Amino acid sequence: MDIKNLPKIELHCHLDGSLRVDTVIELAKKENIQLDSYNYDDVKKLLAVPEDCNSLDEYLKRFDLPIKVLQTEGNLRRAAYELLEDAAKENVKYIEVRFAPIFHTQKGLTLDKVLESVINGIKDAQEKYDIKGNVIISCIRGLDLDHVYESIDAGEKYIGKGVVAIDLAASEKENFAIEYVDAMKIAKNKGFRITVHAGETGFGKNVRDVINLLGAERIGHGVYIYNDKEAYRLVKENKVTLEMCPKSNVDTKAVKSYEAHPIYKYHKDSIKINISTDNRTVSNINLTEETNKLVDVFNINMNDYKEIYLNSVNAAFCDKEIKAQLVKYI
Repeated sequence: MDIKNLPKIELHCHLDGSLRVDTVIELAKKENIQLDSYNYDDVKKLLAVPEDCNSLDEYLKRFDLPIKVLQTEGNLRRAAYELLEDAAKENVKYIEVRFAPIFHTQKGLTLDKVLESVINGIKDAQEKYDIKGNVIISCIRGLDLDHVYESIDAGEKYIGKGVVAIDLAASEKENFAIEYVDAMKIAKNKGFRITVHAGETGFGKNVRDVINLLGAERIGHGVYIYNDKEAYRLVKENKVTLEMCPKSNVDTKAVKSYEAHPIYKYHKDSIKINISTDNRTVSNINLTEETNKLVDVFNINMNDYKEIYLNSVNAAFCDKEIKAQLVKYI
């Protein structure tokens, strides 16, 4: 299969984990951010994890520098534009870009301005390339709950105008869902779709909880549903799509290798999956490379690919018109 020229859909991609190294160098100099070195290879080491990365927590440290450079409207707009430009060049036809607005208010930007900037960057790319995009607002587990409500309030006016969903992300502890029941109910009532990082680092039960308690329609990762029979059943019977990012899971040691990843086993057992990168720069991968690796390891054929692609269309949080166009590409 010629993966590069096939249409693709990315439903799980973090903006601040997908910055170009050259752009980070340029913005760090512009914003007077002091680095030990502005050499490309040295800066890349700050942005991308090494092969001996030990955990999700170590992986998340690679977001420190991107967050520092993304504190102005112009920088945020540029980052969003460049992400869609890079994706469009490998024939990604639709992408949902997620990030935590709260992280980009350190120098005075309001949540409103942060969202507007990223939405404008996406619009800029849509005007130039054959790609569509939307924003998923990530809220950060471990931070004060107030920021979740504030993010929901700030994003409400952009629903259907560039924002589609709310997400919960960052370090995963067992039984985290109960804290967010009220917030996710409010979000759903306002029109947000719900996707949640869960079952990424060993707690299959968390997947069960976010579906039952938070109304999650999709799951970020969901690798560990195999260790909770009820979570597995819920995902399968409710047709909840797993946004799966194998290279990221290898990097964070959620799985030992591509060969050990359950993605293809889930697909063959009629569980809905989407293939995404998670963080293009942090994991040093694009969607073509990610898909090619899966094709090589699991002998995925064109029928498999079409089924995964069409499921990704159905799972996308975009409108019917965009979905109709996405179906035509395949």
